[in-house]
Amino acid sequence: MRYLLLLVLIALNIQCSPQKNLTKADYDQSLPKYIKTIKADELSKHLYIFASDEFEGRDTGEPGQKKAAEYLREFYKKQGIISPKSELVKDYFQHIPAGAYPRIKKDTENVLAFIEGSEKPEEILVISAHYDHVGMENGEIYNGADDDGSGNVAILEIAEAFQQAIKDGFKPKRSILFLHVTAEEIGLLGSKYYTDIQPIFPLENTIANLNIDMIGRIDDAHLENINYVYLIGSDKLSTDLHNLSETVNKKHINMDLDYTFNDENDPNRFYYRSDHYNFAKNNVPIIFYFNGVHADYHKPTDTPDKIDYNLLEKRAQLIFATAWELANGENRPFVDKAK
Repeated sequence: MRYLLLLVLIALNIQCSPQKNLTKADYDQSLPKYIKTIKADELSKHLYIFASDEFEGRDTGEPGQKKAAEYLREFYKKQGIISPKSELVKDYFQHIPAGAYPRIKKDTENVLAFIEGSEKPEEILVISAHYDHVGMENGEIYNGADDDGSGNVAILEIAEAFQQAIKDGFKPKRSILFLHVTAEEIGLLGSKYYTDIQPIFPLENTIANLNIDMIGRIDDAHLENINYVYLIGSDKLSTDLHNLSETVNKKHINMDLDYTFNDENDPNRFYYRSDHYNFAKNNVPIIFYFNGVHADYHKPTDTPDKIDYNLLEKRAQLIFATAWELANGENRPFVDKAK
């Protein structure tokens, strides 16, 4: 009986053991399976909570923002995705004190979760979104479902997909930092604090930043063709990154990548208006994923029922596939256009 039990335990151990000596081809062949784990219904479930009235518009330093931070932290704990091992991060939170910048009136925090790479753990891919919004005004709650609840729930699904891959033996070769930043709405200050004051990992080791800010809606320019996402900045610093992004999309997702706002002469200047910019100014290659503005931008009517969850799913899948290639590729994106 003991011998039989031993054989069973050995068999279970073999089934659960991580695969070893995986090739690039192994990762390429497994990617479609994990793309499919990112689903519209799970994104919707998260967003109806994250952009609910309970979170009071997630204004920087206010109770609603604290509730949102706790929601993110609890998700990572349940997934078994760890907090970075750093003296600068305490249980997933990077503390930003009131007065760190003049516009930060109350203590606030970035939320960080971390997957360590198997072969090049010192090289870091950062996937970011801001989780603050503009709070309440005259008794009305500005829920910020698209801006930027959509980006945050996409990161949660992306993180879960990576974690499922790890359970199956496909640990990413490079490390991944899931970075939810605060204080974007008052000047990109959470990401600025990370890059300028307390980078948890050296910026020179940060291979790229994929930043997500509003990916759940459709703008007026695409009412006839909703299979799109705006990409901004992919070619500003690294031709490698741009080419990888294009290749991944054509192979796995096939969305229309719209570069309208990537134009240096774009009057909206979106390249300078979200958290990726604090990485880009430090010569970290970036891609900013964006759906364009709409009538509910920065209004109380930016609510979860306005989100196109199937489109949000597809955009999140594109970002995950791009992250997968960056995390597992032979070389990090080469910076050939340093500022």
